[in-house]
Amino acid sequence: MSGPELAAVDGLRVRVGPRVLVDGVSLRVRAGRVTALVGPSGSGKTTTALALLGAYPEGARVSGTVSLAGAGGAPVGHVPQHPGAVLNPARRAGVLLRDLARVHGGGPEAVRSALQDTELSEVEGLLRRYPHQLSGGQQQRLVLAQALLTGARVIVADEPTTGQDPGTARRLAALFRRLAARGTGLLLLSHDLALVREAADEVVLLADGRAVRTGPPEEVLRVLARAAVPPVRPAPAPTSAPATPVRLAVTGLTARHPGGAVVLREVALSLRAGECLALTGRTGSGKTTLGRCLAGLHPRHEGTVLLDGEPLPRSVRQRGRRRLAAVQYVFQDARSAFADHRPVLDQVARAAVRLRGRTPSAAGAESAALLAALGLDPAKAARPPAGLSGGELQRASLARALIVEPTVLVCDEITAGLDADTRDSILAHLADRRDRAGLALLFVSHDPAAVDALADRVATLADGRLHPASTAHPFGRQDAAPPG
Repeated sequence: MSGPELAAVDGLRVRVGPRVLVDGVSLRVRAGRVTALVGPSGSGKTTTALALLGAYPEGARVSGTVSLAGAGGAPVGHVPQHPGAVLNPARRAGVLLRDLARVHGGGPEAVRSALQDTELSEVEGLLRRYPHQLSGGQQQRLVLAQALLTGARVIVADEPTTGQDPGTARRLAALFRRLAARGTGLLLLSHDLALVREAADEVVLLADGRAVRTGPPEEVLRVLARAAVPPVRPAPAPTSAPATPVRLAVTGLTARHPGGAVVLREVALSLRAGECLALTGRTGSGKTTLGRCLAGLHPRHEGTVLLDGEPLPRSVRQRGRRRLAAVQYVFQDARSAFADHRPVLDQVARAAVRLRGRTPSAAGAESAALLAALGLDPAKAARPPAGLSGGELQRASLARALIVEPTVLVCDEITAGLDADTRDSILAHLADRRDRAGLALLFVSHDPAAVDALADRVATLADGRLHPASTAHPFGRQDAAPPG
């Protein structure tokens, strides 16, 4: 049964220049209910949700009404898709939570309760870490804990399962239901249809900025139902003597956080040209840290990393242009990977100028063509990052890595928070690069469909150790044997 109305959006229209981002959207957020916004990337979900916080794109012309009369004056809690952008990088997690609790009249017990509700109490040493030392999923839950500490009656959660393992995602859905049972109203934005089906009471489907259907989950999700993603190509049969060279060889890699806590222990792996190794594991297991070590972004590690048989320096500061281009990293948080005020297209092209020595005009033309191949209109990419959706920025982030023609690409949850069509187009492009150019991929993912579509082998991180890729696939498939 519906509770009292906490927030209302009526006839919202948001226009920036000639572009209409949201066109006449209406919805309700009620106490005790979870309302989900679904639809393809760029359909207006985030713009609609941010209206509840009074946040609009720069230069926006807004009409319609947004009311929070039922929220009782409490702030609207916001869990953004890219949580790193709203966490103070200079303050440890414990300081952030304790200060926020103090401002809102709470104490240590309130902090403990928020940590337990978001399952962060299980993360050893979390309160001593800085935000950048947390995984993407942990950052998501830290921001949710902050929202709980403010006493918000309305919470906007934008792709909250981004970077979460399936078990954590299910527990997050249960948390949303518990919050709703306490009288909170939640507005959930998600491409995770399993989460929507499990957590939502009502679903609003957006397309091209308009609400095209509203109803219960089973009714609206039927419109979005699609067959399971077919493999981009079948996994190759095991062979005893692969002909392709080893691009990347890692032995004895042990990584630590600045405080000395060990994240990875004696990790060993190899990647051949044209091979995709998928890396799975629970949120916080060290997957992102491993990828950052390979890319030179986490120099606090020991062990040996060889690129084409040559030692790879631990830090990007010690790598010349050739090695910087050879090993590229695509961040889970695409928005924070771009400078705020420069056009995205220019930032993609600059990578080709800096690392491949291309002229600005040639780099611009190549970048526009690559963005178009990834399904992003170059005219859209000519805007600053704030003018693009999360899915569009993810494609641009991938383009910036590919434009320098790497031999090894680390993809960190790059399909998380994407609609199915965008995910499929990205996977197809990566498969083509792998087959055509011999690109070696380390594919960090919680997405079973993406792993099945792209990976030749699967390895799992647990307790800081890498389990052999010849073990059973964590999503039910048996892996091909590792190359000899």
